[in-house]
Amino acid sequence: MVVGVGGVAVGAEPGARQPGRAGAGRPTRRELTRGLFASLAALALAPVVAASRPVLPADGPAGTSFDETYRGRRIRGALVPAVRAVDDGEWQVTVDGRPLHLMRRADGSWLSMVDHYSSYPTPLAATRAAVDEMGPGQRLREPAPGPAGGGHGGHLHMGGDHGVRA
Repeated sequence: MVVGVGGVAVGAEPGARQPGRAGAGRPTRRELTRGLFASLAALALAPVVAASRPVLPADGPAGTSFDETYRGRRIRGALVPAVRAVDDGEWQVTVDGRPLHLMRRADGSWLSMVDHYSSYPTPLAATRAAVDEMGPGQRLREPAPGPAGGGHGGHLHMGGDHGVRA
């Protein structure tokens, strides 16, 4: 409650500014500084928020991505557009966050490094088959260390246990 005497608020000098008001409808320096710092904070956090988003798109055009839980495992895949006009693109697939390498056969079918004796009509079917081949508690191996996968082209090193580790 403000009590005024002679049209002036109590404790205020005639012609003095009201607290928190720089003028008619204009913000104070403090308000401008707060706004500036809030904008800078938003700009600084934008890359962090963008980096926390999934790399593989879950809502691309039909047939270019998948993201589902299959037999208790999170499988995700996305078609990465080709760099050269000759290529169709490459599928990047993960099972529980670990990469699964898929290869396209000459007949158009797909196979995975986990189950490379059978072929499947789609990358999703090949990924599901790889999950079926892995037993409970088994995970895909990490990519071989070093640049470009330690001489393996960045692909998983497949041991005698079909590329899975207990």
